[in-house]
Amino acid sequence: MPRSQTPLVRVIGRASRERRPPFAGEIIAIPVRTPLIRRGEDLVALVASAVSGIARPGDVICVSETAVAIAQGRMISAETIRPSRLAYVLSRYAGALATVNQPESLQLVIDQVGAGKVVYAAAAQVAGRLIGRRGVFYEILGEAISTIDGYTGTLPPFERTIVLGPENPDGVARDIAAATGARVAIVDVNDLGIAKVLGASSGVARARVEEALLENPHGNADEQTPIVVIKWRASGANPFVEAAA
Repeated sequence: MPRSQTPLVRVIGRASRERRPPFAGEIIAIPVRTPLIRRGEDLVALVASAVSGIARPGDVICVSETAVAIAQGRMISAETIRPSRLAYVLSRYAGALATVNQPESLQLVIDQVGAGKVVYAAAAQVAGRLIGRRGVFYEILGEAISTIDGYTGTLPPFERTIVLGPENPDGVARDIAAATGARVAIVDVNDLGIAKVLGASSGVARARVEEALLENPHGNADEQTPIVVIKWRASGANPFVEAAA
C-alpha cells in the first residue's frame, strides 16, 4: 500500500509517532485524564464519569491494569519485602526498564515460583543470548513476572509500591461496559512496544486492541491517563468488535 494511503493511529492530546496497523481505516486513541486512583476507589463510577461525552457504543474503553489493581488494593509496600541475596544478584543483570531490576520485585517472583525455577530461567536467558534469542527469562516465568509492576516511575504516593495483577479483569471489564454502554478492555501496556489485553467485555477483538495500543497512548510517565478510548473513524466493519458479537 502506498504511504499516502496508509492509515494512522492518531493519539489525541499527546505527541505521537506514526504507525501502520495491519487493518484499514483510521483509528483515534484518546487518552483520558483522571484523578489519582486510590485503594477502594469505585472504579466503575470513576471510569463512567471520565468517559462521559467521549465514549460511545462501538468504541473500546481501555483501562490500565495498574489502575484496576490499585483500586482493588492489590499492592505491596517495598519496605515490607526482604530480598534474598539471590534477588539482589539477579536484579543487577535485568534491563533498566525491567520490573525485576528491583530486588523487591524479583523476591516476589522467587516467593511465587521458587528459587530453583528462577535460577533455571536466568541460566536459560544467558544461553538464549548466546544464540541470539532474547526474553527467555520472561517466557519461562510467565505470569509470575507479567502480573507484577515494579515501582520505578510510579506516581506518588505509590513510588515505593509494587502493584500486583488485577483480580477478575474480565468481570471488571463487564461491569464498566454495563455502566458506559461501550466495550471495555483491561490492558497492560508499556513503552517497550508490548500491549496485552488481560480482560475484556463481550465482543472485544483482543488482538486488534493490542495492535492499536503498541504506541502506548496511556503513557508511562506522569500523564495520569489510565484510560484510553479507541474510536474507529472509517466506513466498514469495526476491527475492534468481533464479527460474532
